Amino acid sequence: MTFHENPQSFGPPSPGLAEEYRIMSPRLRFRAALERKPVEGHVPHFELEVFHTMEVLGRVHPWHRNYALWPQMTEGERQLHRLDMARMRVAMAERFNHYAIVLNCNPGGLDEELRMLDLVLRFAGNRFFIILPGDATMAIPAGDDMVDLSARMAEDGEVLDAELARQVDDQIARVEKLREHGGIDGLHMTSDYCLNTGPFLSPRLFGRFVTPHLTRLITAYRQMGLLTIKHTDGNIMPILDGLVEAGPDALHSLDPQAGVDIAEVVRRAGDKVALCGNVNCGLLQTGTDEACVESARHALREGMKAPGYIFCTSNCVYTGMPLSRYELILDVWMREGIRSHVDVCGTHGTV
Repeated sequence: MTFHENPQSFGPPSPGLAEEYRIMSPRLRFRAALERKPVEGHVPHFELEVFHTMEVLGRVHPWHRNYALWPQMTEGERQLHRLDMARMRVAMAERFNHYAIVLNCNPGGLDEELRMLDLVLRFAGNRFFIILPGDATMAIPAGDDMVDLSARMAEDGEVLDAELARQVDDQIARVEKLREHGGIDGLHMTSDYCLNTGPFLSPRLFGRFVTPHLTRLITAYRQMGLLTIKHTDGNIMPILDGLVEAGPDALHSLDPQAGVDIAEVVRRAGDKVALCGNVNCGLLQTGTDEACVESARHALREGMKAPGYIFCTSNCVYTGMPLSRYELILDVWMREGIRSHVDVCGTHGTV
């Protein structure tokens, strides 16, 4: 039987997860974690991407495809590609027990996002929390642009600020159309602000050129009823307070390769924002099995001390990372990522 004939070929989840899902769907469990409402059972799991679709499904990942000839295709041919990618997204979510599906669309553009959204919902129903990209804030520039951007911040800050405000306006208008269409639950915001040594901008400049625009985006999305996950790699600790004050529902990455200690993040911000990640991607690629297991255990042990924690890697399951390492940390999550008791005050214990 072909993938097209049986795209949902992985069957139901394990008995323990199936019983949890019967009580409360993966979509609602994911939302509860983002809202910092702990629920008994497994803490949710997702990834921004798992690029190993060829290894798992025998299908090329959407971001490994070149669609330069997309406009030249007939609409029928384009639709076959859309169907293939939508089924692939759902099948990968089922295979790895994701609670959310992230739709990073290729080809991009609002029209294609709406079509992909409809197809994924056709195949998945309302089982998964649906996430699309929604950032428009200033990220670390490419190396060739760093000097120019630095000069503009120093010499032409008001003009730069106005450009950044227009980008935010455009993004809000796009997301408003997605919301009106229906089917979207939240946004991931992936502008990177930090290197391993710390933020690209000082806290003062971050507060001038990023925080106001980030806050305006998040506020607009919240008014639309959409939840937000703010991602940035690198050492976020010098700007942690500014990130939290901008109001995202969750922070993603919590990059251990940059020295971010999830225990310290929980202590400083676990009561204000949900947390996602902290499993060391570097170890998953080049470390020992024992180190990978310990990284997953540490992320779960410390992350679950916060009312909202979502288990995932510190970036994504990227090309070059052995798939077996991802499966190894999922085994840890299945055994140990369980809240066994949640009381009415929102505190919890685990076994």
